[in-house]
Amino acid sequence: MSRILGLDVGRVRIGVAVSDPLGLVAQGLEVLAVDDEESALARIEGLIAEWGVERVVVGLPRNMDASLGAQGRYTEEFAEKLRHRVRVPVDLWDERLTTVVAEKTLIDAGLRRARRKKVVDQVAATVLLQSYLDAHPDEGGSGYGFRRPGGQSGVDG
Repeated sequence: MSRILGLDVGRVRIGVAVSDPLGLVAQGLEVLAVDDEESALARIEGLIAEWGVERVVVGLPRNMDASLGAQGRYTEEFAEKLRHRVRVPVDLWDERLTTVVAEKTLIDAGLRRARRKKVVDQVAATVLLQSYLDAHPDEGGSGYGFRRPGGQSGVDG
């Protein structure tokens, strides 16, 4: 199987996560400071090569009514620029509430506000990538169940 890179794109920081080689589990990788968009794109391109990534999933922030706001439009533009730079597919994935889940996870873990601010984007990238993996069992994700012989996913029971 191949690795998938997950990105939680912001104008100041980009959270980065990567899947295991089987595409089952997402793990946080780093938070990129976005000094300028060009250097952020170059770093992502480097991570794709370094980790042997074969697909990138970019979290698309939608409003609860599924519409796109300013950040959603910025993310679409960023993903399009990335598509022109890399030779792997770049998919957009609905990331509604991933930052909320990430923040709650960090609060539950007892992290203070200053520490949470430094890692919340990485955790959000991990949450969105795991969501993608779980929803795409043919690409390695668990599909919320076990894998039957022949690669079919199902629910144990």
